[in-house]
Amino acid sequence: MNNIIHKKFAEVDLQDPFFQSLRDDYPGFDNWFIGKRYEDAFVQYDDNNKIIGFLYLKVEENVVDDVTPNIQADRILKVGTFKIEAHGTKMGEQFIKIIMDYATSENTDVCYVTIYEKHESLINLVQQFGFEFYGVKGKGIHKENVYVKQMKKITGDINKDFPLIDISAGKKYLLSIYPKYHSVMFPDSILTTENKNIITDVSYTNSIHKIYVCTMEGVEGLKCGDIVVLYRTAEEGKSAEYSAVATSICVVEDVKMQNEFSSFEEFYKYASKYSVFDKGDLYYWYKKGGCKAIKMTYNAALKKRIVRHDLIETVGLDRSRYWGFFGLTDEQFQKIAQNGGVNKILFDKN
Repeated sequence: MNNIIHKKFAEVDLQDPFFQSLRDDYPGFDNWFIGKRYEDAFVQYDDNNKIIGFLYLKVEENVVDDVTPNIQADRILKVGTFKIEAHGTKMGEQFIKIIMDYATSENTDVCYVTIYEKHESLINLVQQFGFEFYGVKGKGIHKENVYVKQMKKITGDINKDFPLIDISAGKKYLLSIYPKYHSVMFPDSILTTENKNIITDVSYTNSIHKIYVCTMEGVEGLKCGDIVVLYRTAEEGKSAEYSAVATSICVVEDVKMQNEFSSFEEFYKYASKYSVFDKGDLYYWYKKGGCKAIKMTYNAALKKRIVRHDLIETVGLDRSRYWGFFGLTDEQFQKIAQNGGVNKILFDKN
């Protein structure tokens, strides 16, 4: 999470110009902020150390009675303060991912956020990921709309259901990716031995959506809803047995073939939005022919990475096969998720 830092309120400069709009919208904001001095927030800074994103989360229980209608659930995640300044990338999606990760780790039933109608881009962002209009908070010029996401309900829409995974909806696969691409494309899955400074604020790093371009046979058969386990190949000069590792779980949204694009520019416009590859890389693959662009959501990083040795000996994958792309049985996938420490809440269906 490039430049998104977990800090106490007291460590954040309240005089940063970023907070002026919040001060204008919420009477008493400064006093509220000071009163939260010992609580945690997620803060994003630009290269000049100016704040461009701020997020505050709080778990509540049983009922929220200052919105109409009241929200009732055992555990409720309140997005207390959420403001981002868009600057051409998908950092907003990374904040959504933080919210969803927090909601999952806290086993919350619902999550809600209040937003003034004028903040259309923020409303569009939260609605894309399953927040639905629920009611209102406040009156007159201080009236906000309330948007609620059910955290334990699968609807069949991959984006709205994020981060939940419908394991009954599709097939499961292992997909390999080279280390130099893996760590910048999937920053939550970076290994402890890798240099975290390679992560930068660009679309393919900070977004929930990913596009991976390859020429491997078989990936054209992927369907919307299929589940992919990402396999980071061996580090240079090291044995694959203990340096190649399963790291992440994604859900396929779409697969496009090269012949679906009328020109390289059309292919580049599509693939570059969420892809790790630069224009030179994409042109190389396009000229080579047979490119496939896999669009997917980045749902879970394995808490415990599973090395190739254990994928073979414990999970039961075939050592002798080509490990670029192949199908997994339901049992093999379940073992990977379980041994990888993935929160089982992501797979539960109500």
